[in-house]
Amino acid sequence: MSGYLDNYGAGEERRENIVKKASIALAVLIVVGAALLYIFHNIRQEHQLKQFFSLMAAHDYKAAYAMWGCTDAKPCAGYSMAAFMQDWGPQKGDPANYRITRSKSCGSGVILNVNFGNELDILWVQRNDLVIGFSPFPGCPAPTALLGGKAPR
Repeated sequence: MSGYLDNYGAGEERRENIVKKASIALAVLIVVGAALLYIFHNIRQEHQLKQFFSLMAAHDYKAAYAMWGCTDAKPCAGYSMAAFMQDWGPQKGDPANYRITRSKSCGSGVILNVNFGNELDILWVQRNDLVIGFSPFPGCPAPTALLGGKAPR
């Protein structure tokens, strides 16, 4: 006749194996997810800039200018179409020669370093509406500079 506690602890090794494998799988998932987030965090902004350069290659300057948030209905006071054409017109060179060399998240946007032939342009793409512009900073400033000199609370 078997005792009441004869099978006590049976299956414990199996349970430990399941917990161990689940813990390892969760750790791998977290590491892979963090790596993918780091790599693809700015993908929308980079795609927007690629779209801009494809419009430039197609000589659709009006649509490219609209990507800067400037349209006929809402013109940009500080950046006219003539100034845009001076900066990005045919004299700039072949838009196929551009290359995004660096992408860095910075506050509400992304700073993108773009090599365009022998020239380096530092552009800004806003996160919320994907409007392109020249970067207000050469690099991402310290968090206090983004807040107007005030320390975060």
